[in-house]
Amino acid sequence: MTSHHNQTDTTHPAPRLYLVTPQISDPVGMRDVLAAALSAADVAAVLLRLAAADERTLINRAKAIAPMVQDKGAALLLDGLPGIVAHAGADGAHLAGIDAFKAALTTLKPARIAGCGGLGTRHDAMVAAESGADYVMFGEPDERRRRPSFDAVVDRIAWWAQLFEIPCVGFADSLEEVGPLAAAGADFIAVGEWIFAHAGGPAAAIAEAAGRLALAEAAG
Repeated sequence: MTSHHNQTDTTHPAPRLYLVTPQISDPVGMRDVLAAALSAADVAAVLLRLAAADERTLINRAKAIAPMVQDKGAALLLDGLPGIVAHAGADGAHLAGIDAFKAALTTLKPARIAGCGGLGTRHDAMVAAESGADYVMFGEPDERRRRPSFDAVVDRIAWWAQLFEIPCVGFADSLEEVGPLAAAGADFIAVGEWIFAHAGGPAAAIAEAAGRLALAEAAG
């Protein structure tokens, strides 16, 4: 995952999608669903959220999904769990909060991707970047499904895009948020559980999200 931003380049490519899974306890059942979604649009990365289990079970769940995701051309990141990334064959991990991110750095870097979300302040986001984050994420819900106001998320992304070259991920909590986050300057648009709850299925939902990105790029 690399940045599209360059302070002298005003024609950086459109953002790419970053797919966040529901919490998974049945990887075999999810594999075909994910494969269909990844075939429906260009997806840069999949954030695999695993339901709580013992370490061996977690590793086996990730191993059951990783090759398919990577064969589709997407990076596979684990939600937390930096200690099992290498054993699971994943490409990296996403850490929530600056403390968890810093604690995981020596485990992940330099060979694997280390992303950071749960950043409550601009200062924390800058610290994550200075510490070696491969990307920062803005707007994702916390464990209680709380998130900043959408206007605040758009403002944070616009600030970041103007000043920093490290990529930022904007978390879209609905299809309607995809275009505005792209217009604000996000390099990646994270799409989560609403994709999997879509009446037409995840493949149709992610194709719609990709369409919104194309419209935002055309309008920009």
